[in-house]
Amino acid sequence: MYFTGLSLINFRNYRSLDLALPKGPVVIHGANAQGKSNFLEAAYLVSIAKSYNVHQERELIHHNALISGEPAVITAEAEASSGHIQTRMVLQAKDRGVEKQIRVNGLPCLASELVGQVNAVLFTASDLDLVYGAPSSRRRFLDILISQVDRAYLRTLQRYQRVLSQRNHLLRMVKDISSKEEELAFWDMELIKEGTVITDKRHAVISDLSRLASELYQELAPDYNLNISYIPSVGLSESYEERLDEVRGKEIALGVTLVGPHRDDLGVVVNDVDMGTYASRGEARTIALALRLAEASFLRNERGEEPVLLLDDILSELDSYRRKLVVEKLCLQEQALLTTTDLSLLDSGALEQMTRFQVSGGIIST
Repeated sequence: MYFTGLSLINFRNYRSLDLALPKGPVVIHGANAQGKSNFLEAAYLVSIAKSYNVHQERELIHHNALISGEPAVITAEAEASSGHIQTRMVLQAKDRGVEKQIRVNGLPCLASELVGQVNAVLFTASDLDLVYGAPSSRRRFLDILISQVDRAYLRTLQRYQRVLSQRNHLLRMVKDISSKEEELAFWDMELIKEGTVITDKRHAVISDLSRLASELYQELAPDYNLNISYIPSVGLSESYEERLDEVRGKEIALGVTLVGPHRDDLGVVVNDVDMGTYASRGEARTIALALRLAEASFLRNERGEEPVLLLDDILSELDSYRRKLVVEKLCLQEQALLTTTDLSLLDSGALEQMTRFQVSGGIIST
């Protein structure tokens, strides 16, 4: 699977771009704040339907376009084993938000239907959050991975979020004595039904992911053993109903649901040491790299084809050994898009295998 082209109109600092992309490793180089990360963000956006680098989607629209009322448009052309895929997203500012229109091969679709059309794995400096960050960062990593291979899982996640929102609202009403505690019974059962599907799928995927990440970590850090485990808020020896009963009083007092997959986490351990607490920055970077490479391997195994790798300026944080190993892996991929401010981080042999583009002020040239 690979992109053959990416067209941007009014996206971030790109007023207009129409770039043909080759297979294999591609390096996009240039100074900071010129548009390297924005280019990868656009490729990820038309793969996952959400940006990884924005709190308000209005920020994705070029500031001049916001003033004039013009939309931002991202169009990607890709080739997969199933044939040609065109994904197109239009972002139109509305009041304080953004209206998003998505088409796949010319047909309108929902954001959930876009996910999985083109599989992509994104490596960024913020991947340290997979080790140091809040549990929500690790849950998001896992949910995006599973959603790319299982659209039913994504729909279950969406239903679960609606149930969670309704149940939290009711908990606050019970706290305020404007509803009765007995009314929680229906939402308890809905929470259990959708939540069980999510946790079961996560458990199954973590088994494979941990094995893949462990193998890759030993390549990056010989003689060290990485183990990734799933830590649910409901223990294997407990029932969902029992846990909800145990925390009922506390939930009502706080007005939030304390049990369920939205409270679960991943354990990250190297040689029996909790890396979330004790990892150095170098160790955390290596673990994150192993997790992203494992994500790519998992997608390849499940889909039967390589995902596109998107690597946003990660080479500068790696030592020479790991940098060389990562670049060697990139050169074996069907397509990898890599950004850097410093081409000297790549040896001459690797550069000879790469297609090079330079970006300056939202303009990409060869």
